[in-house]
Amino acid sequence: MYGYSIVQLARNYAHKLDRPLRHFMVSMYKPFIYTPCIIHKHLERWMKKTKKIPVIIHFHDEDGIFALKEIEKQHFRMKIHHQFRYIPSCSAEVTPQALEQILQRSDVKKVYLNRKVSALLNNAVPSANAKHVTVNGTTLSGKGVTIAIVDTGIYPHPDLEGRIIEFVDFVNGRTAPYDDNGHGTHCAGDAAGNGRMSSGLYAGPAYEANVVGVKVLNKAGAGTLDTIIRGIEWCIQYNETNPNNKIDIISLSLGGEPQPFPAENDDPLVQVVEKAWDHGIVVCAAAGNAGPEYRTISSPGISDKIITVGALDDLDTAETRADDKVADFSSRGPTNYGVTKPDIVVPGVNIISLRAPRSTLDKYQKQSRIDQYYTSMSGTSMATPICAGIVALMLQHKPNAAPDEIKQALKEGTDLWKGLDPNVYGAGYVNAKKAIELLKA
Repeated sequence: MYGYSIVQLARNYAHKLDRPLRHFMVSMYKPFIYTPCIIHKHLERWMKKTKKIPVIIHFHDEDGIFALKEIEKQHFRMKIHHQFRYIPSCSAEVTPQALEQILQRSDVKKVYLNRKVSALLNNAVPSANAKHVTVNGTTLSGKGVTIAIVDTGIYPHPDLEGRIIEFVDFVNGRTAPYDDNGHGTHCAGDAAGNGRMSSGLYAGPAYEANVVGVKVLNKAGAGTLDTIIRGIEWCIQYNETNPNNKIDIISLSLGGEPQPFPAENDDPLVQVVEKAWDHGIVVCAAAGNAGPEYRTISSPGISDKIITVGALDDLDTAETRADDKVADFSSRGPTNYGVTKPDIVVPGVNIISLRAPRSTLDKYQKQSRIDQYYTSMSGTSMATPICAGIVALMLQHKPNAAPDEIKQALKEGTDLWKGLDPNVYGAGYVNAKKAIELLKA
């Protein structure tokens, strides 16, 4: 096998190819097992010219795209799809022959497989001390704050009526809010549902906040690096074109297996979420559901800048915290780069929130339905938007608070577990009221 030219390409340029892409290239030879050796060379020549590989190409600087466009003209099966605005990268489909030419260029820093990324309230909100938080005589509700739910979409649920202010779809290109999976709708409710159809029982912390639906995952709850990067970049650009009505928070209940890059910022998802953070958007990302093993934090939760959220099991007892524990499934740190994660733990087990009728999850998890309007789910996916809703309360209290200030107050305002393993518990159990009071308005 080592004599095959595409395998040689993967070996010779291993420093420029991420591991999933190298594995993909080698796996292209699997059909050869079932074909006579005498035709392998002919098959390989055909494969090099015609086989399409979905990739993300990262340049040392933005000018690298111009040379790539010249290479595109030389290969009829190659296509550049999207040039990203905030990171010097683009998505493309390339043949092995075109890839070889791309890798020879000194302005190409790294090429990644455009791999798959997947989607990872009753007592939860009181348990987080986020129910009807009153500070200095003002009851905080998230009013005037906007949360972007970057996920599977948002179904126009009665509990969100009038508050889905924007919707963009990077999967099917539709313009009206919808959710064919159900995960994003549940997350929107975790953060900002007002409980209208449950007399206020199943309400999120920021029950008057606005939400923006950014659909980057399909009806199966899967997406790619390309769609997710585009969704986050859309949020950054949205703020540039809407300076008086900005997105304040991005909630990311999704993640992929972290790759062993030489440095944390070689990860394209880390690059783009940190760009959003640097542009003043608070980013909350799920730690992942690969616990109880250590070193299982998902990407982009491995970023040292953003807020990475683990899941707590409050055992359905809002009145006491003595029996609370971190959920077994909640991913543990440290990251591959020695960063202590998660940053904080938030209730994430048996969370009752908004149901998206006829969505994939609704069809296959009928047993989880709670009457006509709600459904129950567990995961760091649920903990993350609850955290985002708490951040909305903090920003209502102090609108000019920077992301770093929000993160510090959240961590310093936690309860319980100080002194225990921070790679399991983070800084502790979120306490919305304490975190808000630490912000000097």
